[in-house]
Amino acid sequence: MDAYVNLSGDVLPSDYRVNVSRYVALEGVDGSGKSTVAHALVERLVTAGFEAMTVREPGGTRLGEQIRELLLDSEKLDDWAEVFLFAAQRAELAREVVAPALAAGIWVVSDRSYFSSIAYQGRGRGVGEQKVRAINEMGLEGVVPDHVFVLDVDPAVALARQGRPDRIGREGVDFQSSVRAAYLDLATQDDKVEVIEGSLSVDEIVTHMIRVIL
Repeated sequence: MDAYVNLSGDVLPSDYRVNVSRYVALEGVDGSGKSTVAHALVERLVTAGFEAMTVREPGGTRLGEQIRELLLDSEKLDDWAEVFLFAAQRAELAREVVAPALAAGIWVVSDRSYFSSIAYQGRGRGVGEQKVRAINEMGLEGVVPDHVFVLDVDPAVALARQGRPDRIGREGVDFQSSVRAAYLDLATQDDKVEVIEGSLSVDEIVTHMIRVIL
């Protein structure tokens, strides 16, 4: 009988890949280190014997990458247009990439999720967090992360890390502080959302996440 061993040395049953929650999202303000941690987590999962992949939002599909350019490279964009463009690329990614991967037993680690829209557009743009949540959940039809880890970094520190910020990344500290506050509130409202101190090393962050998800 096949079995798997996680990084804590526990022997996992042969049907583990069927029963485990395998969809993980990394969240945080711009410059918080999500992409680096997402790739490190996938490497750790592969080392542990699992199939794993990363996806990014916006993007991840042909349509999603085209929408990404509109969202991040446009000089100006209406707030509600921003909401619906994010939701559109996210629905496409969920149906074309994430759902098939999960059905095949593959771990999916996402660099952002619809929780980003709740924080950025819902709170940061002021269009309404519950409205943004409802729009996205309608399009996702249940293909949502099982675990959401927010890398908490002071916005001033995070923004200073950026090399060539995009349109949203160029928003100031006040905007990013509003986004950060939204994430912290989400962690108190939703059991799947956990805040992790972003000043920890990548290895420390990934080790904690592994303990939670495995």
